[in-house]
Amino acid sequence: MRKLLKGTAMLLVTWTLACTAQAQTPRKPNIVVILADDLGYGDIGTFGATDVRTPNIDGLAANGIKLTSFYSASPVCSPTRAALITGRYPRRLGIDHVFFPESFTGIPSEEVTIAEALKGNGYRTAIFGKWHLGHHKQFLPLQNGFDEYYGIPYSNDMMGVVYLRGNDVDSLKVNQNYITQTYTKEAVRFIDQNKDRPFFLYITHNMPHVPIYASPKFEGKSKRGLYGDVIEELDWSVGEVVKALKKNGLEENTLVVFTSDNGPWLIFDVEGGSAGPLRQGKGTTFEGGQRVPTVAYWPGKIKPGTVYDDLATHLDLYPTIISLTGSQKTQTKKPLDGEDISPVLFGTAKRKGDEFAYYSNGVIEAYRKGDWKIRLPQKDVKVGNAVIVPAADTLLFNLKTDIGEQNNLLKSNPAKAKELLASLDAYKKKIGNTPPPLVQRMPSDDSHIKKRAERAAGKSTGK
Repeated sequence: MRKLLKGTAMLLVTWTLACTAQAQTPRKPNIVVILADDLGYGDIGTFGATDVRTPNIDGLAANGIKLTSFYSASPVCSPTRAALITGRYPRRLGIDHVFFPESFTGIPSEEVTIAEALKGNGYRTAIFGKWHLGHHKQFLPLQNGFDEYYGIPYSNDMMGVVYLRGNDVDSLKVNQNYITQTYTKEAVRFIDQNKDRPFFLYITHNMPHVPIYASPKFEGKSKRGLYGDVIEELDWSVGEVVKALKKNGLEENTLVVFTSDNGPWLIFDVEGGSAGPLRQGKGTTFEGGQRVPTVAYWPGKIKPGTVYDDLATHLDLYPTIISLTGSQKTQTKKPLDGEDISPVLFGTAKRKGDEFAYYSNGVIEAYRKGDWKIRLPQKDVKVGNAVIVPAADTLLFNLKTDIGEQNNLLKSNPAKAKELLASLDAYKKKIGNTPPPLVQRMPSDDSHIKKRAERAAGKSTGK
């Protein structure tokens, strides 16, 4: 009997010690990244919007950090998304432009995504929303590190808009009025179901990419028409995600980042958003195309009301998340183009690097170092027959004093221009050789239609 009691006591001591050790071991932090589509710098209250109500996003900034000089790696969708989840300029992946439903290419399998790195470190991973990195099975989220996927595989203005669940079509009919609601419900469910394990949640809204839609609950409620309705519903979604974190006691162990994939699509005027004080928008390498509204929130870690005005980018999210989650052993061995900005988030240091290359269609059109930005000579940029950016020679801007890129300082600062061009040359050598661009779209053969028209024209003229 004494031996039995002694053995039981030993088991109790061992169990107590194990529980104590487990309680003392810090739990890995959860990561939530929320990505809007074509959201402008001037569409969020904390970035200057006065006619759109965004209390939840503004609240993240007020209780966290606002990054006022934060860049996407491209002025269009697919390259930006590739950069965000790999930490590498999309040129390194051969992804120069947008994937289409007729594309037979996608994100290269040898790339290690954030999801793959975190999954290898014991994380549950999910993406709800727009993927846009290839829709054939080998390119979809489940083959790139995600445990769950629900959403539209590309932009909502493209042919064949469907909802996928995992690798399979869940619905051939998509009521776009409820897209934001649908993704939000999936995200909240995922948080509820994974409250007891570390997770990476990537919410990639289709809105406010055109065509824009809001649910009946939000339609007609804003001061900026339908576009404002859409933004206010996105803000509601952010609030629902934060509520779910609070309800499950996860808020103080979760980093939440809200950002946009590129600037607003200004050619759609009232349905295209606002770049605020920035010049131009989506599709251009002016600030309005790639400087995006970004905030981060982590109670107890990020000091409330922090504002960071220096350079930071989507490329930084990969190394930052790897560092915060201790996932170095499972991360890519390929060169990264961002850096760990957790010291920026926690207010202990500034970002070390101060250079950024503005790529468009795989070509560097502009380059920033410190406060200075140089734009290389450029031909007219057209959409159809409309010129959205007139041709221009070399432009030099001081972004510290001229965020709107209105004052060309080339003539008064030739030495600075020469300095930046030398830095750009050094940067190109550092990047080295990059792969050929992926074939993302091929023209259809319409010669038969042309011949028929010619024959019809011949008959009508009697030839």
